[in-house]
Amino acid sequence: MRNTEKQDWQARFRDKITTAQKAATRVRPGHRVFVGSGAAEPQELVKALSAREDIADTEIVHILTLGVATYAEPRFGDRFRHNAYFIGANVRGAVAEGRADYTPIFLSEIPALFKDGHVVIDVAFIQVSPPDEHGYCSYGVSTDIVKAAAECAKVVIAEANPQMPRALGDCFIHVRDIDLLVPCDEPILEAPQGEPDELAKKIARHIANLVEDGATLQLGIGTIPDAVLHYLGDFKDLGVHTEMFSDGIIPLIEKGVITNAEKTLHRGKIIATFVMGSRKLYDFIDNNPLVEFHPVEYTNDPFIIAQNDKMISVNSAIEVDLSGQVCADSLGTMFYSGIGGQVDFTRGAARSKGGKPIIALPSTAAGDTISRIVPTLKPGAGVVTSRGDVHYVVTEYGAAYLHGKNIRERAMALIHIAHPRFRPWLLSEAKARHLVYADQIELPVHISEYPEAFERWVELKDKSRVFVRPLKLTDESILRALFYKLSSESVHYRFFRMIRAMPHEKLQELLRIDYEKDMAMVVLTDSTEGAEMIGIAHYLKEPRTNLAEAAFLVQDDWQGKGIGTALMNTLVEIARQKGLAGFTAEVLAENHGMLRIFHKCGYALESELEQGVYHLRIPFTKKIRPGSDSTA
Repeated sequence: MRNTEKQDWQARFRDKITTAQKAATRVRPGHRVFVGSGAAEPQELVKALSAREDIADTEIVHILTLGVATYAEPRFGDRFRHNAYFIGANVRGAVAEGRADYTPIFLSEIPALFKDGHVVIDVAFIQVSPPDEHGYCSYGVSTDIVKAAAECAKVVIAEANPQMPRALGDCFIHVRDIDLLVPCDEPILEAPQGEPDELAKKIARHIANLVEDGATLQLGIGTIPDAVLHYLGDFKDLGVHTEMFSDGIIPLIEKGVITNAEKTLHRGKIIATFVMGSRKLYDFIDNNPLVEFHPVEYTNDPFIIAQNDKMISVNSAIEVDLSGQVCADSLGTMFYSGIGGQVDFTRGAARSKGGKPIIALPSTAAGDTISRIVPTLKPGAGVVTSRGDVHYVVTEYGAAYLHGKNIRERAMALIHIAHPRFRPWLLSEAKARHLVYADQIELPVHISEYPEAFERWVELKDKSRVFVRPLKLTDESILRALFYKLSSESVHYRFFRMIRAMPHEKLQELLRIDYEKDMAMVVLTDSTEGAEMIGIAHYLKEPRTNLAEAAFLVQDDWQGKGIGTALMNTLVEIARQKGLAGFTAEVLAENHGMLRIFHKCGYALESELEQGVYHLRIPFTKKIRPGSDSTA
């Protein structure tokens, strides 16, 4: 703002202008004072209030703030009592020591406390942009609960700062509704995000795999949400409807990835309620019609969120138990942060058409000494997101889909994405509590990661696409479903005898792989959690010969479309990478389809017929031209 404009608004509203010290005298003993949020904390007013020695029994309320919180210091215990709706680092010690209070509440529901009179605001300290030519001030970087507090407070005192960006949207207050204006010209508080580490990147890659073109994103605070943005560069027409965002979205906007063009609500607009980041971010939102700020009771309303198709929400957790309960606001009995908007967006994304609510966390804490996937939450730990609300849980070891799954399936899925060091312990605890089968097998301890690199899409003869990936221990239910869709002929071809049932005990033997000496690849109708298994191929290494016995199975309705060939090509590629010398197989003489697949594998085939069974040997030493006779 130019000096002439600055002088102009100060001249027009001279009767409202005062100093922070004089403004702070409007607070009386017993008052409840609201302090503006996040990077918009009015620091001069807070300092002036804290400096008063004649004040007593004053309650301070706010959500997360980035700046000073002198009122929470022990020396001011008889003057102030803080009540946190979300615990930030600057007040965490006071809450933990009992010198301040914590109110657990959904972020979307805080404004109703003010509007309904359950929490009366005597004085609101806020920070805004200077009044424009029409007398309107923007709440700038934080509209969130500030708008409701300012509209409900008996007295509104605002720092008018020319360095506050003029954000657009439902985020303005007229100067007539401000009782006192305190001119200031100070930098807005910043919260720059560092570069994500390798752990955050691994988690982010799994999250990015769940995103589709045209999706609308909500990303919370932290290194993991920021890391996700690094993996979205090849997507198209992403949108944003979020509680907050930081600098990470700017490159995606500049690259044309975030266009908001396919949003089903507020098409063409980024919707948010506050931002925290660097000065570059604040300059970006200044007077930018691309970005609209709305109060939190709108942005975080699950019914509003759900109107965005393909809504993706990403939120963090401290720990998750084997039933899917999420603790996100406490370390055992110690309150650490708050409920915030996690449940708002989890429920909104769950009700969105094609939506996906995601809880993301590292698998361990304290230098890999503590598992964050746990049998039960710590004593005193609170459930922020219930087991009924959880859909996806993601760690650096993969994504577990829990919605609609029974406790046994949930426990197995979560153990599968836990740190390998803790998987035996978790499985033992699950067995002791009868959450899983008493004879449930587990992956060998030496396996650290699921071989994601072998995942791929394959085009079939009819131009349709299927998803091929390694078998997972959690595939028991879809493998079982595949078996019961097979004809008796297909069962006979695969197992050389008639099998009428495939109970848990038999399925476990098919699931017992370690991705090294044996490998199983499955074909799914797509890559989503509801995909149907339509084929499987498996090999088992014989250490003495360095050859592996291979076997294949394709659902009858999908035979003849190229699935067997795709599985063969994939299995050969993996076997060669693992240094195997070749395959062996036993195929019934009447199984012409399977024999054709082996003959087309690209390598010379050695065969011997004995009692109606072909014994095949396929060394990888002799490649043949396509169409050539593969029989050696």
